[in-house]
Amino acid sequence: MADSLDADLAAETGWRLWWGRSRMVLQMLRLFWKFMFDKPAHTRPRGRVPVERMTREGLLTAPDRTLWRVGHSTVLMKLRGEFFLTDPVFAERASPVWFAGPRRFHRAPISIKELPHIRAVVLSHDHYDHLDKRAIKRLAKKTELFLAPRGVGDHLRRWGVDAAKIRELEWFDETDVDGVKFIATPTQHFSGRSLWNRNETLWASYVIVDGDFRLFYGADSGYFDGFAEIGEAYGPFDVTLLENGAYNVRWPVVHMQPEETVRAHRDLRGRWLVPIHNGTFDLALHAWTEPMERVQALAAVDGVRVCTPRFGEEVRLTEMTAGSCWWRGVDGAGGSELARLRHGGELAS
Repeated sequence: MADSLDADLAAETGWRLWWGRSRMVLQMLRLFWKFMFDKPAHTRPRGRVPVERMTREGLLTAPDRTLWRVGHSTVLMKLRGEFFLTDPVFAERASPVWFAGPRRFHRAPISIKELPHIRAVVLSHDHYDHLDKRAIKRLAKKTELFLAPRGVGDHLRRWGVDAAKIRELEWFDETDVDGVKFIATPTQHFSGRSLWNRNETLWASYVIVDGDFRLFYGADSGYFDGFAEIGEAYGPFDVTLLENGAYNVRWPVVHMQPEETVRAHRDLRGRWLVPIHNGTFDLALHAWTEPMERVQALAAVDGVRVCTPRFGEEVRLTEMTAGSCWWRGVDGAGGSELARLRHGGELAS
């Protein structure tokens, strides 16, 4: 009798697992169809996204504690005379293949060849919009260190990066790079470069400490209590770089709505918020300008200071200003007005 019950339980469990996985695959196929063939209007810009040209000479002569948005979540920082680069993606598409997938809205403000020597590349996780194989291979010769969550280093080693250059971190691990401290901290996200290797590698955000200056690089995350815990343990932060884009009500756990981005900034006890993860790829169903418009409006109500630099624009971290609303006018008056007004329904999902 016991054997019969065990067999029945095993069969039922197997059926439930099969059905659960099948439902997940079907849901992903439906989303894929919508992304490929049924996207709402205005998920991509109609006009040219403004980009300021970056030069090696300009970078070398810039003062310490300067930041440049290169694209999506790719940010170049100059600290203590050295350059640090987060999640470098220079590919034309955030995709495993060159001929399909989300395509860039704009050119990069500088090429990898033109970049100066990089002290460390800082990686958050292995999704294609954050980990660009070709960029990593091209950066390998001019980069001294690669900081990565546990398991992500396996990708780098397979791509030819010298193992001696890789430092893999668990959550709350600390590492020092010429006096700049990096602490890997939790996010609420996931990892994987296919349907078949989900969550085999870790994902992380980073606390970055340069003497009396503190910066938080949030990478990708849904809203969770961890922001308040990080703020309590490591804050306050002079600047937070937080995701603001690619959200949808269908995946609320892994990406934040703009209201949650502002709330996370406040939880972290941030002084200035720099929204990232927008303006380069269409990874959701909202209008491409909507994340910036919504976060601006919400921050104004809450008294949060927001800096929205153009791609390639130099930002002095000790002399922060709001910057321009550079996205307005790219689509003409009608496109910007649409993004400001349509905060509900499918476009803001």
